[in-house]
Amino acid sequence: MKNGTLGLSHARVWVQFYKAALCELDASKVSDRIAEAERALVTRARELFHSAADNIEEGQAVDDAMYALHALQSSLKCTVNAKITSKDPA
Repeated sequence: MKNGTLGLSHARVWVQFYKAALCELDASKVSDRIAEAERALVTRARELFHSAADNIEEGQAVDDAMYALHALQSSLKCTVNAKITSKDPA
């Protein structure tokens, strides 16, 4: 029973990293939070791939979270590029 509880909490660690990335207010830390979350998601995706259990719902949640992080990262890049372009005097 102890292993089951540890396994469950370990399995959902990616959620904590994902939420931290989405909720980070310090712009200088967002990219690092996204990278941490992506590493946790990739680790969990690999675990799910090798698992014999039926984890279809969590697998879809992992995919959705990765997609959202990529969208957030793209949005940040666009914002930075827009700021740089608006500062150009040309």
